Amino acid sequence: HVQLVESGGDSVQAGGSLTLSCSVSGYTWSGPEYADSGDCMGWFRQVPGKEREGVATIGLDSTTSYRNSVKGRFTITKDDAKNILYLQMNGVKPEDTAMYYCGVERDGNCYTLGGHLRLLPPYTDWGQGTQVTVS
Repeated sequence: HVQLVESGGDSVQAGGSLTLSCSVSGYTWSGPEYADSGDCMGWFRQVPGKEREGVATIGLDSTTSYRNSVKGRFTITKDDAKNILYLQMNGVKPEDTAMYYCGVERDGNCYTLGGHLRLLPPYTDWGQGTQVTVS
């Protein structure tokens, strides 16, 4: 049973920083045997009444993909030893306000036929979300 628990959401002023964390249990991705699995993890966000949008993804080989509007401001990383996924958010803007979710895609569907890491893969598991509000 895979469980993801997000934390770190808060209310912050524009230009500030936040670090979101996602603790993952029931799924282990460390080890070279996972690098070619096609699995990945990531963050997506959603505002009520709008479609979810991918924010950042990271493959088990540590390749990354970012939404254009967050490039240069957000950084996705993973701690393989602790099974934790992070999203460092710098220079936040009011348009970053949303519920943020972390997700895991465990069916190997993270890459396009051209080998590009999807920004919003069909996650198999995700958490309950953590609210980020920027004013």
